[in-house]
Amino acid sequence: MSSQDDVQRSILPIPDISHAGLTTYDAKDPDTKFPPIRDLRPPKGAPNVLVILIDDAGYGAASVFGGPCRTPNFEKLAAGGLRYTRFHTTALCSPSRQALLTGRNHHSVGMGGITEIATAAPGYNSVLSNTKAPLALTLKLNGYATAQFGKCHEVPVWQTSPAGPFNAWPTGGGGFEYFYGFIGGENNQWDPALYEGTTPIEPPKTPAEGYHLTEDLTDKAIAWARQQKALLGDKPFFMYFAPGATHAPHHVPKEWIDKYKGKFAHGWDKQRELTFKRQKELGVIAADAKLTPRHKEIPAWDDMDPKLKPVLEREMEVYAAFMEHTDHHVGRLIDALADMEILDDTLIYLIVGDNGASAEGTLQGAFNEMANFNGMPELETPEFMMSKLDEFGGEGSYGHYAVGWAWAMNSPYQWTKQVASHWGGTRNGVVVHWPAGVKEKGGLREQFSHIIDLAPTVLEAAGLPQPTLVNGVQQSPYEGTSMLYSFNDAKAAERHETQYFEMFCNRGIYHKGWSAVTKHRTPWEMGGQKMPAFDDDLWELYDGSKDWTQADDLSKKMPDKLHELQRLWLIEAVKYNVLPLDDRQIERINSDLAGRPLLVKGNSQLLFAGMGRLSENSVVNIKNKSFAVTADIEVPEDGAKGVFIAQGGRFGGWSLYAHEGKAKFFYNVLGINFYEIEAKAPIPTGKAQVRAEFTYDGGGFNKGGSVKLYYSGKEVGSGRVDQTQGFVFSADETTDVGYESGTTVSPDYTTHTSRFNGRLNWVQIDLGDDAKDADHYISPEERIRVAMARQ
Repeated sequence: MSSQDDVQRSILPIPDISHAGLTTYDAKDPDTKFPPIRDLRPPKGAPNVLVILIDDAGYGAASVFGGPCRTPNFEKLAAGGLRYTRFHTTALCSPSRQALLTGRNHHSVGMGGITEIATAAPGYNSVLSNTKAPLALTLKLNGYATAQFGKCHEVPVWQTSPAGPFNAWPTGGGGFEYFYGFIGGENNQWDPALYEGTTPIEPPKTPAEGYHLTEDLTDKAIAWARQQKALLGDKPFFMYFAPGATHAPHHVPKEWIDKYKGKFAHGWDKQRELTFKRQKELGVIAADAKLTPRHKEIPAWDDMDPKLKPVLEREMEVYAAFMEHTDHHVGRLIDALADMEILDDTLIYLIVGDNGASAEGTLQGAFNEMANFNGMPELETPEFMMSKLDEFGGEGSYGHYAVGWAWAMNSPYQWTKQVASHWGGTRNGVVVHWPAGVKEKGGLREQFSHIIDLAPTVLEAAGLPQPTLVNGVQQSPYEGTSMLYSFNDAKAAERHETQYFEMFCNRGIYHKGWSAVTKHRTPWEMGGQKMPAFDDDLWELYDGSKDWTQADDLSKKMPDKLHELQRLWLIEAVKYNVLPLDDRQIERINSDLAGRPLLVKGNSQLLFAGMGRLSENSVVNIKNKSFAVTADIEVPEDGAKGVFIAQGGRFGGWSLYAHEGKAKFFYNVLGINFYEIEAKAPIPTGKAQVRAEFTYDGGGFNKGGSVKLYYSGKEVGSGRVDQTQGFVFSADETTDVGYESGTTVSPDYTTHTSRFNGRLNWVQIDLGDDAKDADHYISPEERIRVAMARQ
């Protein structure tokens, strides 16, 4: 372990000290003396730091903590280090990640939920205060090399476009010198939307050529580490490796899935029993722990439709394969550090899950998880699911497993991701590996800890103080507790004695072994729930000194103790910006009601050829309303072909393009239902406007509408779209102008053939009343009016 040196490091950047002393006239004068130039470095002995964050993995998923998903490399790390069995997260991805990166509670850093549902309330606005500098920035300003690979999901949604601002991006204010990964909450593992720094890039090869995102991220991480050690061997690094696996969509090569064929025919109830037994054998739960029962909201395996069970088994086979595949690539990264002979001097945190296993896949799972997010799970009938059995995990899927599997992956605890009240949502297994700093190999640690404890642990290990000033701004103190005290003392009294929990109004408080909790909302019920009054929520009480799994509710036997903890929760909630509690649903999706900014304002947006990788929040919202889209083009003599504008991709979206010379409007509902409206005649050569007008039926969300196509104001085709997606087209696909990146909305073209072959001057999207145009043509004067309105 490093010790602090004599450099003043509490004010960052470290102030430069000017030379004080004799200045000679001639450099050859023997009195000419200047101290040598020294590159900034951390204190001597500061370790490299590697933080590996697995996504959406429950405590009972990976074999290193007793689960059914084989993770030999995780086990190898644990055999050479420590397993922490009472480590906790926030129950959701963005909040856990921001807490990890800042050492503060998620509401303290504005991340009370994911960025897409941010509100104006301080605890939920997704804006990181400059009084809470991230760990990576502190390390960089102390001389560390810093890099992030994989998932970000901390950037406010109105700042996710290629136009920035980039102060919340990893290489902006995040403190990372290099970033390779994705900005949103999830990504297609076969065809991801990638950024290098702040520049959108395309994957280096195709799925047909063997591409998979986890492998790509690992390749980049290994290359970066090798370069650092080859060129700056004395400079430690901080690497944050967050691959996005095993978050949905569950994508993995078929040969990995085949390894698990038939392994889950026993179902989720039996799987919990098997995992529970194995966990006791490993000692990662208490010897007298109880296996918590299944809640009535979760169906028994035996009650599931027998016709659907092959699909349910396949869902779990895919997930287990995805986890093992991820373990394999983490192993490659660890082996690379060993080959560079720096593994012993590297502090590794392996956090198996940023929250509990995800129950966002419906009671039967999903072939395209966007169906549930759009309130349309009924489209995925058992017959449809069975027809896709062999495609789960492949390029044509965007799948998620059933709620029952999520519950099983959280063995032995109650509930799942999003449920911050119970350990099923927040308890995640952690492995710490650091041969130079941890004496015991294969040890277990039972001290209570939380994801906000990582940052202060890293600073203490590096011999660095928490900064008081960063970039001239006074810093608030870390809210976590360093775990270093427990590295070499298994019996040390735990120091993190109090911790509140809250997510979607599911609440909990831990204090000196006791916990009081209340569940307010069920994760897989995405909309239309009637929320109870907060004061009507039923609280439970558990004595952790005797009850490892929150199995024995003592609330009725010990009401005074319960009230004590409820008051403590309220005190902590006020302290850390948890209030006001907010259980609104659809209202938080609407930016006007939520109070967050919009990147694009008004009812019209003008886009230009070559603009691409525009996130859904970077484009006016056409959902559940009438709209028109107009492309001003110049068509070559051989006729038009290619995309004018496309939003979304294979799993949901829309596109206006030229096919065999004719204009075509294509609406793709979740990759299940498709609606095509094609013009009757080819687009004339020379200058032209192609316009599609969509008139929404109204009457709620996801309704249909009529479509008309025009060439320079003349109607050339019409048709109907019977249903639409009301909330989101995609979590990772984007909008492109003049071509389409990622997967394609329509099968009429590929990414490589999508580029428009003529000249595309501009594309304009108009909403509502602004979409109504008597002559169905946008004149130059109208374009100027729209442009001036946006000044």
